Amino acid sequence: MSLHEHALSLFRNAVGTVRPAPMMKRVLKLQGDGSPQLLVKGQAFPVKRDLYLVGFGKAVLGMAAAAEEILGDHLVRGIITVPLGIQESLQRAGMQEMLLKPHSKIQVIEGAKNNLPDAEALKGAVAIQKLAEGLTAEDLLLVLISGGGSALLPAPIPPILLEEKEKLTRMLASRGAAIQELNVVRKTLSVLKGGGLAQLAYPAQVVSLILSDVIGDPLDIIASGPTAASSHSVQDCLQVLTKYNLLHNLPKSVQTVLSSSPSKPTALENYSHVSNIIIGSNTLALDEAKHQVEGLGYATLVLSAAIHGDVGCVAALYCQLIQLLCLDRAGLGEGPLSDEVRGNFLQLAAELEIPGLDLAKFMQALRGLEPERPVCILAGGETTVQLQGTGKGGRNQELVLRVALELHRAQAASSPQGRCEIIFLSGGTDGQDGPTEAAGAFCSPGLVSEALQEGLDVEAFLSNNDSYTFFARFQGGHHLLVTGLTGTNVMDIQAILIRATEKS
Repeated sequence: MSLHEHALSLFRNAVGTVRPAPMMKRVLKLQGDGSPQLLVKGQAFPVKRDLYLVGFGKAVLGMAAAAEEILGDHLVRGIITVPLGIQESLQRAGMQEMLLKPHSKIQVIEGAKNNLPDAEALKGAVAIQKLAEGLTAEDLLLVLISGGGSALLPAPIPPILLEEKEKLTRMLASRGAAIQELNVVRKTLSVLKGGGLAQLAYPAQVVSLILSDVIGDPLDIIASGPTAASSHSVQDCLQVLTKYNLLHNLPKSVQTVLSSSPSKPTALENYSHVSNIIIGSNTLALDEAKHQVEGLGYATLVLSAAIHGDVGCVAALYCQLIQLLCLDRAGLGEGPLSDEVRGNFLQLAAELEIPGLDLAKFMQALRGLEPERPVCILAGGETTVQLQGTGKGGRNQELVLRVALELHRAQAASSPQGRCEIIFLSGGTDGQDGPTEAAGAFCSPGLVSEALQEGLDVEAFLSNNDSYTFFARFQGGHHLLVTGLTGTNVMDIQAILIRATEKS
């Protein structure tokens, strides 16, 4: 098999392990008839009377379909809110396993067009709120959460209108508020976010199964934490509004809610009826990729599941890492050139401030790799792209094209990569990278030279954020990673595969 085939195989396996059906069947079981128990990753929850289900997010439809199959007649009723058009898209793609069966006990409400809260999403949130409010201590509420859940669960505290809350959020964003600051305000003004859903469901037992699309898997950030204790108070919200000079320009409804909000967050002991369990994440997908590619004979390391930052800086980081691996494979792991490349890599990694990355430990593991074995470095996370042009693409395709350009420049400076066969892959686990049908792309060091021979100017495509058009035109689009919709989302996966070329 070629490196390209190996890269595609590891990506498909990584995504497969976090697809709703296999993921749910792995972690969720129902055992016993007389006094049934719900088992989640080995934890037991007694089903005393009725079992209800609610969910919200881009991957929740498939999760709910699998859950209903597992729960059978024990499920009394369910309500899920999912993105507009998702049922039709999955039907068209032939993904029947992601759809609810006819006569399902689960009501589906589609909303949040373009991932923005709207009237349909509000309708779904209100229905979920009413279900939660009617539960008793004998009931169990199973909550399914995935990325995109925040837009699908908008329920502003009365008398705030949805339009008023969204206008305030847009004003904050236009003044440069960070996503964390936006979430503080959203949660303070929401009935269900920031632990609100869990509080409304009390005294019922609440069990949340969470598919994380956020770096570090923070429970209070994923879908704005409807079943997680919020660490923020109304004072934090007021600080954000003051910082962006909006405190004295608020709708009367928002002023009313803020003035009557409790000054402290709900105490942690008030969440004793709640269990939040991460069942799928980027880390889990990378672990499966590592297991699979080691079976193909690769020496494998995971750099991080928290890669983030500007796509250009991340591309430079990967290029230096590839250079370092090629130097080792060429027997040039010691000397001025390798010292320079190693220094560049360490500096870039430090600048990106990757959470949880132990650079010293990673470098030690890197030095311990056997030079004669093929090597695979895996990573995941979510990069950002500064949009300057009007082209078509996504962060994964742009990252791959930028890595290709960096490798081309390094090759021109007599790098050792000519002695290695190299593939770099980056792809979105949801199967869609930006507004394209591609999940991402592949590249090798010769890509830019070959493109120049065909009259394609890579730098021009990059300056127009037009990576998809480049890959689609170059060699018939063979460098595009096309998987179709996957029904899941745990951010992005990157892989570097390198093996030494045969010595002549």
